[in-house]
Amino acid sequence: MFLKETNEHIAIWEGHKYTKEEATATSGIRKILWMKDFSVTFNALISEAENVYLNTNEHTRATVDVQTRDARFIKFCQERYPLHSYNRSAPIMHELRAIKSKHEVEQMQNACNITEKGFRRLLGFVKPGVMEYEIEAELIHEFVRNRSRGFAYGPIIASGKSACILHYTDNNKECKSGEVILLDVAAEYGNYASDLTRCLPINGKFTPRQKDVYNAVLRVMRAAIKMLVIGNNITNYHKEVGKLMEAELIGLGLLDKNEVEKQNPGAPLYKKYFMHGTSHFLGLDVHDVGSKYRSFEAGMVFTCEPGIYIPAEGLGIRLEDDILITENGPVNLMANIPIEADDIEKLMAN
Repeated sequence: MFLKETNEHIAIWEGHKYTKEEATATSGIRKILWMKDFSVTFNALISEAENVYLNTNEHTRATVDVQTRDARFIKFCQERYPLHSYNRSAPIMHELRAIKSKHEVEQMQNACNITEKGFRRLLGFVKPGVMEYEIEAELIHEFVRNRSRGFAYGPIIASGKSACILHYTDNNKECKSGEVILLDVAAEYGNYASDLTRCLPINGKFTPRQKDVYNAVLRVMRAAIKMLVIGNNITNYHKEVGKLMEAELIGLGLLDKNEVEKQNPGAPLYKKYFMHGTSHFLGLDVHDVGSKYRSFEAGMVFTCEPGIYIPAEGLGIRLEDDILITENGPVNLMANIPIEADDIEKLMAN
């Protein structure tokens, strides 16, 4: 490991930096050098090597428009040592990151537990007249006071028809009686993410229609969680979840059974109301790296987040928990966070 060497001037402006001994105690890495020693050390090591593995951002959601620090280092290596064999470290890291160690799962469980505290705080706070950004403020206060650095991702606090905007982040509307608010909000802990979505009736009581849609999503979610098992894969999983959602949408009167039977399999009709995937990898990133072609294995963590969005009714319902795949089946890391519609109403009333 290479560290920036500190001095009294840096300590005054930036605070205490690790000594070599402190870095070893924290990281377990025994060989610690200063950054000024990097060039000489790297030159000596690379002279003994044939293959060099370098990092690039290969996240499927990444859009890299400017030269990164990684790209500059790759250029430096290739220009100075042109005859070496250069390889990608990202596929190896993606393979490793997909399987969480016991310690990593503990970090993620801590993040989920802090998220639970934030959500329970909101049950007594959300009411007509509250602004979405006030809800955001309540959450960040609860997260930080529980030793999280804050949100694991940009919070989505979407009341009424805004819940039909999948990545709504304005969070500037007034919460109105009769509407449902969609909360896609979660804490990080120790660099690991959690990812939660819940929906609350702003006045504390779902209408019959709102509850029907809510319970339809909840049924899909619970059936989907049962499919997050060793040996399944994301392609088959999403296909089967789509069938579940299709049946629920027919039951809600949003799709016609006869039209569904005649639909183009490549463009299923349910996508009008449920247009995103049900699950994604979770870990150091909220949308963590991982191959969609890899079968599910013990130690993987996925979100499970079906939703139904009806712009014409100003209603969007999404429910989401974080699921650890184990040898004994799926384990819900958010099992203690209220989700039943009746429980939500009772807790809000109290």
